[in-house]
Amino acid sequence: MQKIFVSGIDTNIGKTVAAGWLARNFMAQGKSVITQKLIQTGCVGISEDILAHRKIMGVGILPEDSDSTTCKYVLRFPSSPHLACRLENVKLDLRSIAENTEKLARKFDVVIIEGAGGLMVPLTEDVLTSDYIKENDLQVALVVSSRLGSLNHALLSLEYCLKKPLKLYGIVYNTYPKADKEIEDSTRDYLKAYLEKNFPGAKFLEMDKLEF
Repeated sequence: MQKIFVSGIDTNIGKTVAAGWLARNFMAQGKSVITQKLIQTGCVGISEDILAHRKIMGVGILPEDSDSTTCKYVLRFPSSPHLACRLENVKLDLRSIAENTEKLARKFDVVIIEGAGGLMVPLTEDVLTSDYIKENDLQVALVVSSRLGSLNHALLSLEYCLKKPLKLYGIVYNTYPKADKEIEDSTRDYLKAYLEKNFPGAKFLEMDKLEF
């Protein structure tokens, strides 16, 4: 049983697509897999990110989606969770989210949890996303783009993983949309060498444009 937390170096970096893509890859290996959204903001009804995951996975809405097991909190205001909760007067029960993850893990081989934003995004006034990841012993899949500036952002996140410390499943290197080839190649090479030195055993997975 694996529990993988998908985070990113920035917003709109490809976390939702990466979560669905990872799930699809595990399915291709013959594993049972489900995705979970830690908290959805800027949406009503069933989490739009969960719906995108299912589309990428090639499956319909699951019973665990309909009963909110895969996303307990869906808030209207598009912001960090702590702000959306404050504006909508919602008290975030992180323990109940973790209990849902464990419930899913008893049924599926792999649970992939998509976060909101990056590792330092506040979930409450007192708890950061990274605190939640560490407390629940989750592996981080860090989504990194190939555009200019991403290397710095990626290294800051990776250094933070070392210091916290957090377990790193690997990097998902999102090469869509296409960036300058020299920058893309250089960033790829640097990050592979960094992983080999600092996170031996962590994966480097390359994701291009998905059609779904």
